[in-house]
Amino acid sequence: MDVGTWLGSLGLDQYEDLFRQHEIDADILPELTDQHLRDIGIPLGHRLRMLRAIRQFANDGDPDSGLRRHENPERRQLTVMFCDLVGSTALTAQLDPEDMADLIRAFQGAVATAVARFDGHVAKWMGDAAMVYFGYPRAHEDDAERATRAGVAIIDAVAELRREHGTSLEVRIGIATGLVVVGELIGRGEARLRGLVGDTPDLAMRLQGLAEPNTIVVSESTRRLLGKTFELKALGQQTLRGFDAPVAAWLIAGERENVSRFEASRSETMTPFVGREQEIALLLERWHRAIKGNGQVALLSGEAGIGKSRVLAMLREQIGQQRYLALRYQCSPHHVNDAFHPVMGQIWHAAGFVSGEAAGSRLDKVEKMIEGTGLVSSNIAPFMASLLAIPTGQRYPALDMAPSELRERTIDALIAMTIGTAKLIPLLMIVEDAHWMDPTSLDLTSRMVEQMDDLPILMVTTFRPEFTPPWVGRSNAALVPLNRLERDQAATLIERMTAGKTLPAEVRDQIVAKTDGVPLFMEELTKSVLESGLVREENGAYVLASALTPLAIPSTLHDSLTARLDRLSPIKETAQIGAAIGREFSQALLEAVSPLKGAALDEALHQLMEAELIHVRGTPPNVSYVFKHALVQDVAYDRGGAFRAGGAELARRRGAGAGAIGAGGSRASHLDGPRDGPGHRSQRRARRARTRPFGRARQRAGAAEKHFRAGDV
Repeated sequence: MDVGTWLGSLGLDQYEDLFRQHEIDADILPELTDQHLRDIGIPLGHRLRMLRAIRQFANDGDPDSGLRRHENPERRQLTVMFCDLVGSTALTAQLDPEDMADLIRAFQGAVATAVARFDGHVAKWMGDAAMVYFGYPRAHEDDAERATRAGVAIIDAVAELRREHGTSLEVRIGIATGLVVVGELIGRGEARLRGLVGDTPDLAMRLQGLAEPNTIVVSESTRRLLGKTFELKALGQQTLRGFDAPVAAWLIAGERENVSRFEASRSETMTPFVGREQEIALLLERWHRAIKGNGQVALLSGEAGIGKSRVLAMLREQIGQQRYLALRYQCSPHHVNDAFHPVMGQIWHAAGFVSGEAAGSRLDKVEKMIEGTGLVSSNIAPFMASLLAIPTGQRYPALDMAPSELRERTIDALIAMTIGTAKLIPLLMIVEDAHWMDPTSLDLTSRMVEQMDDLPILMVTTFRPEFTPPWVGRSNAALVPLNRLERDQAATLIERMTAGKTLPAEVRDQIVAKTDGVPLFMEELTKSVLESGLVREENGAYVLASALTPLAIPSTLHDSLTARLDRLSPIKETAQIGAAIGREFSQALLEAVSPLKGAALDEALHQLMEAELIHVRGTPPNVSYVFKHALVQDVAYDRGGAFRAGGAELARRRGAGAGAIGAGGSRASHLDGPRDGPGHRSQRRARRARTRPFGRARQRAGAAEKHFRAGDV
């Protein structure tokens, strides 16, 4: 059913343009929550009418509605948060029922607001508790971090409720990450959980039971994904009801200040540096120009995981002990609308702020930092204090000016400080992940670029290809694109990661083939192989410890790869069908088995190419498409459970369309060849081994709420 037709049937067709503006199609209507509808400006009465209609269609299963939830299971990595008010039973005895109801509503509102801020999904309300998904219905490359930040925000919001209501309100939070199967319905009526099969939700609930009031406890898998973003305290191995073996648990002790995304995700040892000699030489040449007083801009671009931050680390290593000052501005996907966010992070670091210190102490540090640039602190400190939300007391008068004027004066002050510093010492200004830069910081950076021609400054900006810096084309700006490593470079990187202990050739070849020259993919897949028990050391080399099966996608890459598909929700089915065919598939074969035909299929393929998930090969009529990354194909294949399960049907439809395919057929690794051949058998064995835990966990996931309600945590 068309979304406009559905809205018209409810007498709400005035919202059709709004729904289309936000790309809300009929197939995702069942995912809508009250918070989503509120966020796009729909009033309460109309929200309730829409949600009632959606529930009716979902629960009754009206086959003609077009809104029935797609029941085909989907395999994906998910981070689950379970949060619960502490001592709600005692509160219920103390408060009037209406007051308690108001308190529960306020708590739910605080949770919903925090979760929405980080693009999570409240899957189930259980009175004073909530189960929340991060990574479904839409994945992000940092879902574990988003869940943790949302947990911190919930604790802060509950503290505010405690002050407002004058009650001893506290919350406990557990977070776990793991592979699940999404898309099955558990329960009936109001207890129906559109959810998942796997241990992850039960583990999150059990970890919540371990948490002290106003703390967050996370699983080992979540800890690995968080890296060094947060300070964590090991709680040791915990025996949890329903789990056969002890489970490692970690307490979130606080956020690390001013840590780059690269530093946060790295282990103690730096990834070996392979290739990139030309890029490093170009950056060093620009550095030598800059320190002579000719300001330079280097624009370091490349896809996620290609090694931009690693190149920056090598640049600083090459500069070595030269006299210079590095200023780092880390942009964040969580602060794309927060003015001056990367600047505030740099000032926090430069001034030497410490969490919890007094406002007067911070103001002293700001003044000292300003004076270190050769400027008079009294002219600039009020604007820096305003930017950093530091109360000035009686030291400086209040800034009585319009927000637009305050913004301009703040930008002028920041530029003056940078210029003042550059007159004292050469600057290496590093702007990381500029594709996430807020508009105000982008404006500030552009103005700085215009004023640094005669200053000893090298500004290196890293970004992904979808971002175009506004200063491209300037005479002092050099574009430095990073391409994938060649096959021999990939083999060298893998060898260095194994400390010279060679992997079996077939294992190395699988890693090289699946990672497609992306250093991060190679690093994570190689680590996964070494930690999996697939190989063992013998006589200074690695040998196979068991039969080789197709390598599984590392948990550290699942979210990032899945996010690439979820950003293309309306057309991801085309990618999933293509993945079921193989790494390469012809357009004729795809059209023979796809529900999309003609121009609609052409547009879907065009969007997949625009997103750089696939690229075209050949010329009409023998056109085929190839997944840009083998790992992206693996994720699409894993998630397309309906198409794997329907492989025989795809093969039948392919046979029915054979006349149309003709010579245009292409290699189809999942559909071609004998179904009982050794390749298919090994793939099936590997997939059964990876999915076997889901069968054992089916009843456990369905019983999670019952255990919680019984107080059995």
